[in-house]
Amino acid sequence: MQRIRLRYTKRGRLRFTSHRDFQRAFERALRRAEVPMAYSAGFTPHPKVSYANAAPTGTGSEAEYLEIALTEPRDPERLRALLDESLPDGLDIVEAVEARTSGLADRLTASVWELRLDGVAPEDARRAVDAFNAAETVEVQRLTKNGVRTFDARSAVAGLESAETHSSQPDASVGSTGAADDALLAGPTDQPCAILRLVVRHVTPAVRPDDVLSGLRAVADLAPPVPAAVTRLAQGLFDEETGTVTDPLAPDREAAATEPQPAGATAAATAPA
Repeated sequence: MQRIRLRYTKRGRLRFTSHRDFQRAFERALRRAEVPMAYSAGFTPHPKVSYANAAPTGTGSEAEYLEIALTEPRDPERLRALLDESLPDGLDIVEAVEARTSGLADRLTASVWELRLDGVAPEDARRAVDAFNAAETVEVQRLTKNGVRTFDARSAVAGLESAETHSSQPDASVGSTGAADDALLAGPTDQPCAILRLVVRHVTPAVRPDDVLSGLRAVADLAPPVPAAVTRLAQGLFDEETGTVTDPLAPDREAAATEPQPAGATAAATAPA
């Protein structure tokens, strides 16, 4: 059995795709690409796909991860291309590596988010961020299936900062990542806009970007006139010393690079097709 780990995106209007919708689309892509999937045992076998920490519906993402199990070995890059062709634009498979290490889910301990606040002046956002960072606790409420729950949104936040911008007109240079489409979905292009960068640890209960926005409203009365456009830029292991989030697929790439090549592999790789 071979295990392949994939990084995929949710861009543009596909940010409104639910996790269940993505699961259905991905399983269709597996069938179209004729991937030799391993299946679970039992009366209703399912393809062995492990999803890790999916982003909430309505948020974009450049860093969603899953792992699939195959019954026959496949080249990861070729498999990535076939699956990407079988998915709609916006749900893009951007990276594939063979699993050489264990514990992918254990390496997803934090996320980096971008919060685009159309209609909010950068100086107002900066004041709200300062108030949030200065607070020891910021209690917010969330409606759950068991009723309204109150919890602290401040303790999970490892970093929150504002980046000034003066118009919500997107930068055409980032169109290839889908960020321009996300900006256009956010609202009008002739209003002020503030952008926040958020690093949040994955804790229980989970603190989501909308909880941090509720916290900003609680401590500084910051209330964007339109819903924020939220995009996950990265997720991985949080480095306490540097305050950064590391690439969760890096250990698999490093293991592959240091693994001894079988005899004749180099000649076979360079031989003409």
